[in-house]
Formats: sequence, structure tokens, C-alpha cells
Amino acid sequence: MKIDDEIKAVFKSPQQKAVVNVRFTSNFLSNYQNSFMARFDISMPQFNILRILRGAKEALSVHTVKDRMIEKSPNTTRLMDKLIDKGLIDRIRCEEDRRVVYVSITEKGLELLAQIDVDFEKTSLFPQSLTDEEANTLSDLLDKIRSEFEEKE
Repeated sequence: MKIDDEIKAVFKSPQQKAVVNVRFTSNFLSNYQNSFMARFDISMPQFNILRILRGAKEALSVHTVKDRMIEKSPNTTRLMDKLIDKGLIDRIRCEEDRRVVYVSITEKGLELLAQIDVDFEKTSLFPQSLTDEEANTLSDLLDKIRSEFEEKE
């Protein structure tokens, strides 16, 4: 369904319509992803932490993980504590500087991500109606929008 019909709105400009559509679609995808992750008893931010640690192939500082998060959150440490309680990641104190804390993914965390990957492929959290070219164009346009705001900061 088109955004005009979905939210019953008339837009002042194509740019306004695009911004509202991005926000609406972002919220829609977020809700869909949250319900998908709930089956694995983790949240999207927790999944993001696991994904970052799997990709790193080694322990990362908590600060580095926070910097790489898709959704920046002040409660990243609390999210990590929950993953530790579930046995999905380990906390490692730096021997040289006790203030520095590292985290790494456990075998159990890797197994959970492998299962999520399998289910992800089955359910496809991203529409297959987009061709590779369309998906690349969409990604490029979103990068363009974001870079304009980053330049203003």
C-alpha cells in the first residue's frame, strides 16, 4: 500500500513524502525485525552486538562495540550484561588497565547466530521484490540523505 493511503495524508512536497515514508518504513521494518528476534529471546540491539562480535573474530572493547552499533544506545552495557547472563558473550578485563573491558562471542552465541541466519534466509527480513540494482539504488539514496545531515553537524 502506498504511504498516502497508509497514513491518509497529503504531502506538501515529494521530499516531505519521502522523509515520512522512510520513517514509516523504518518503524515497520523495526517492528517486523523485533518480532522475528523475539523467537530467539533476544532484541535487535542484542543481535547487533552479537553480529559485531562475530564479525570481529576477536574480543573487542565495550567502547568499540558501542561505536559500531547501528542504533546508538546509552544502555549498551546493560544489553551486554543480559547477553552475558544468557551465556552468549563473555566479559574480559584488560590486565594492563582494569578500566578497560573487552567482550567476545561464545560458542553458544555463534550457534544462536547460525540458527538466526538459517531462519533469516527462510523468512527473508528484506523484500525480494527489489532487484539487486534497486536495492543498491535505495542504499545509495539513503547514504546520500544521511551524508547531507552529517555534513551539517
